[in-house]
Amino acid sequence: MAASLACSISILLIAIVSAAGNFNQDFDVTWGDGRAKILNNGQLLTLALDKGSGSGFQSKHEYLFGKIDMQLKLVAGNSAGTVTAYYLSSKGSTWDEIDFEFLGNLSGDPYILHTNVFSQGKGNREQQFYLWFDPTADFHTYSILWNPQRIIFSVDGTPIREFKNMESRGVPFPKRQPMRIYSSLWNADDWATRGGLVKTDWSKAPFTASYRNFKSEASSAAAPWMSQQLDATNQQRLAWVRRNYMIYDYCKDSKRFPHGFPPECNTA
Repeated sequence: MAASLACSISILLIAIVSAAGNFNQDFDVTWGDGRAKILNNGQLLTLALDKGSGSGFQSKHEYLFGKIDMQLKLVAGNSAGTVTAYYLSSKGSTWDEIDFEFLGNLSGDPYILHTNVFSQGKGNREQQFYLWFDPTADFHTYSILWNPQRIIFSVDGTPIREFKNMESRGVPFPKRQPMRIYSSLWNADDWATRGGLVKTDWSKAPFTASYRNFKSEASSAAAPWMSQQLDATNQQRLAWVRRNYMIYDYCKDSKRFPHGFPPECNTA
């Protein structure tokens, strides 16, 4: 059954390879009661959050491996308490998920980019970063490369995180469940900003995040990205980001793992 499903999905993906997406063709608005809008003949999508509700959308297609780009411009000004989530996820109790989450902050303070990887329903693999630019001033490209060997998170082409397939060490890796793309803008002031100490200022609502230039590559096993890995230059870029902009790594949180870190943390 699983092999048959994977084969069917692979056939589907060959048919939906796209150089540049159109939001009307590629996504469905799923909630928000009119707060999500597709504009400019499908070239722009906006999500809004006010005291009544947030909003969200999801892809029409599922992906079993892929190279996915989306340009986002985040909520400007005082965005404390808000979360803009952009992620891949399957369904069910043993779901897989690959997360970008942008945690808002007070005006002048940096956004926190929160990343996580779930496999077979287990996450707790958080890494967090500051960005080296203002993500509210303009659009920037946030990318996920997902192939059978690794998951690479990138920002404007610079890798910020790599999660390798370590099934040989008993670590489940997302590779059997097709996932959809989801995004939402919602209120999380019970935890998002300084552990919930800073609440959402509803006088600043509505809060708006914008999306454009969605691109996806999903194809057969012959696609170059299906075996892509970080070259020496991108390994140096990854090290630069980790050295200068990483603010939390679960693999270094000894208080959380007093009896030893998870096996994927040992990359030696």
